[in-house]
Amino acid sequence: MDINQKPLIQKCITIGTLLLFGAGLFYFISCAPTPAKRKTGKFVRKQCLDCHTEFAAKYLSMQKVHAPVKETKCEDCHLRHGIVPKLLLKREGNQTCFKCHDSAKIGLEKAVVHSALKKKQCISCHNPHASQTNPLLTAPGRELCYQCHQKQRFEKKVVHKPLQTEPCSSCHLAHSSDQANLLKTGEVSLCRSCHTVEQSAFKTAHRDYPVQTASCNSCHNPHSSVQPKLLKTSTHEPMAKAECTKCHDAAASQKPFAVSQKGSDLCLECHKPSALKAGGKMEHPPFTDGKCNSCHNPHASESPTLLARPGNSLCFSCHTDRNLALKSPHKAVTDDRGCLSCHKRHAASNRKLLLAPEEKLCFTCHEKTKAAEASHTRHQPFAEGTCSACHDSHGSNFYGMLKNRTDTVCYSCHFDAEVKFLKTNTHKPVVEGNCESCHRSHGAANKSLLATRKDDPQLCVSCHGDLMKPVEVGSNHAFFKNGRCLKCHEVHGSNNAGMTVSKQGFLCYSCHGTDPGREVKNKKSQHDPVVAGECTRCHSPHKANLGDLLLADYPDLCLTCHTDLKARMFPENNDSAEGNNGQGAGEKPGETAAAKIYVHAPSDLKNCQTCHKPHFSEQLDLIVKPIQPLCGKCHDYKTAPFREAHLNIDPGKMDCRKCHDSHTSTDPKFFKANSHKPFANRTCKDCHIIEMP
Repeated sequence: MDINQKPLIQKCITIGTLLLFGAGLFYFISCAPTPAKRKTGKFVRKQCLDCHTEFAAKYLSMQKVHAPVKETKCEDCHLRHGIVPKLLLKREGNQTCFKCHDSAKIGLEKAVVHSALKKKQCISCHNPHASQTNPLLTAPGRELCYQCHQKQRFEKKVVHKPLQTEPCSSCHLAHSSDQANLLKTGEVSLCRSCHTVEQSAFKTAHRDYPVQTASCNSCHNPHSSVQPKLLKTSTHEPMAKAECTKCHDAAASQKPFAVSQKGSDLCLECHKPSALKAGGKMEHPPFTDGKCNSCHNPHASESPTLLARPGNSLCFSCHTDRNLALKSPHKAVTDDRGCLSCHKRHAASNRKLLLAPEEKLCFTCHEKTKAAEASHTRHQPFAEGTCSACHDSHGSNFYGMLKNRTDTVCYSCHFDAEVKFLKTNTHKPVVEGNCESCHRSHGAANKSLLATRKDDPQLCVSCHGDLMKPVEVGSNHAFFKNGRCLKCHEVHGSNNAGMTVSKQGFLCYSCHGTDPGREVKNKKSQHDPVVAGECTRCHSPHKANLGDLLLADYPDLCLTCHTDLKARMFPENNDSAEGNNGQGAGEKPGETAAAKIYVHAPSDLKNCQTCHKPHFSEQLDLIVKPIQPLCGKCHDYKTAPFREAHLNIDPGKMDCRKCHDSHTSTDPKFFKANSHKPFANRTCKDCHIIEMP
């Protein structure tokens, strides 16, 4: 090969290599697998029936399914909820239904509206989801009506034919009507749709009177009756015998329904006034005014003695204030006889038409209350037989049928008591109006109608049972232990703390020396709580686990108030440190950031009473004796070290407190923190001339 061709060959090889590498790289890039794309998800909202499977199984198989349910449009009526299910409707009551069902078409503007609709309870008749009966009724046929209307009233001995064969809707509208009792048309026209008044049998039965112009319901029960011809249970004798002319003009007269006499004069032809009054002089106003028809129907009634309405509802038609739902109703009013349990109908010998005088009438039922008549002390209204002075005889919203809250009733007579009892600190039963916690309302063996004797601790134990138990180990206040609570406390209220009979200091001093100063002559110091009469800052007034009724042991009792001393004894970084015992100084093993803390014995100030009196002292700072003999109890003045340290000065002329801190110090000799420099350096001669004896 020509030597000149080598560079050309090398160049071709280099270019070929590069082309081969580029082709390989292109192949790798184009053929190598690409990284998998990250899958992106999305939240898909569950349908209601995905969770409410029991609901679906129950309702979706029924014959009639409400359209929103069939179309799974639950949120047309309900708000969505989370994991915890809640029945949350978008609208209240019937308003949910009125969104789709126009209230005007239902007929809510008509004169008479079905009570279920008035109470906003469409669902009392209709199932909002599904039903086997159209239109989504909760029960088939008249069984639906019997859910509210007593079935027995419609299934008496004689049943009206339409009620046997037809549904209730043949005569009544379901939602509303312009007629009474939700009738489809007027009463007479409805009856005439079945009964032909022109028939001779009809005319004979009604003695040719034009009853088709009157009210059929005045004599007949439209549903069922125990009487033939559907006559009402209680029938006026002349009507039952078809003797209409006894009261009315002849059928052929111009006014056949006119009566022969006006008002009660007609009734009194048969019903003698003397028999109706039965000796009573207090008359019922309708009876006095001759308005018999205000209480009685003249022809027939479903109530006894031709009453216009059953039971108490007749009385409530006039006495509307008595027709109230009460928390404490009188059983006599609510039982079968109702108002007639206590009152006569027409006339009586007692006020308010009562069957007997008030107290005798009440005792016919309340025999246990009557037993209180034998009590030593009787409540004046009870003794006078005026139960109504405190009680509402028909019922009330207060315990025991009282006219008002107990205390309000009591204050109505004991008008001065409210001012006397309601103080800054008032006994809880008085505040809550529970006078009967301590007093009996009718009679008692004790004065003031108390449940027990005034000095009997059981009266207090009933409420303060745990407090009244004396301690076995410790100390008990003598009056507390003997149950003489009233020695210290008022029973109703007091302007003093703890309901005491006088201010705390005077109360305690009344037994513990009227003048504490007599115990200590020439007193130079006195404890602040004693001066302020705040004995309970140190002592319990009732009982304690310690002697002398102390609330806590020393030094905790004292350190509760002497917080500056507590801070020095127990610095922040030395809370648990305990001093060393011994005469002189006890060194605390803990250290503050600055210096050690030394606490004065005895026993590192745990026995405060060793040096101090608790109340008064003839010495300053409440110390028990003059300072020299007090300190001399522990420090021997005759020892050489003491004499040397004090320059042989007579101890009787020294006041230790001028140089030493009597409680704590950072100095082992308990010198005060702020000292004159020569004194601190023990160079007394710099200032003083010392004369040796």
